[in-house]
Amino acid sequence: MLALVLGAVPLVHAQVTPPGLPQADKQQIKQYTLNDDVFGRLAAATREARAAGIPPQAAPDATKVHSLNDLANQAMAADPRIPALVKKYGFTPREFMLANIALMNAIMALQARNDQALSGNLNQTWVNADNIRFVESHQAEVQALLRGQ
Repeated sequence: MLALVLGAVPLVHAQVTPPGLPQADKQQIKQYTLNDDVFGRLAAATREARAAGIPPQAAPDATKVHSLNDLANQAMAADPRIPALVKKYGFTPREFMLANIALMNAIMALQARNDQALSGNLNQTWVNADNIRFVESHQAEVQALLRGQ
């Protein structure tokens, strides 16, 4: 999940949301909307994490993720520098996860438009049309972030 902050983002053939989350968390993920402020802070945190040598983290332990807070807690525990970095850029751990999930889901939804294999695996439940439009209108910045720039 913290692939954006912790390294290059491999675009996978799966949705970036663990199964089994409560309905309230699913709704919050769907309704979270990216904007210039959130993206700017996310990009700055990502660049700083890379510069600090924070390694990419492994996938979360799905058996221990029963809520978005569980997911955020696992992410924060992956490296002792992450919580301070997240706080420095004005995110709570939960919002940081929401921003990452929102961005990745929008990127994957855009990719799915041109890739039949991806489109078959895309769960529309997580797709927020506003976030897709945001990524479309910020393609250069998003691609630079994905390339580690």
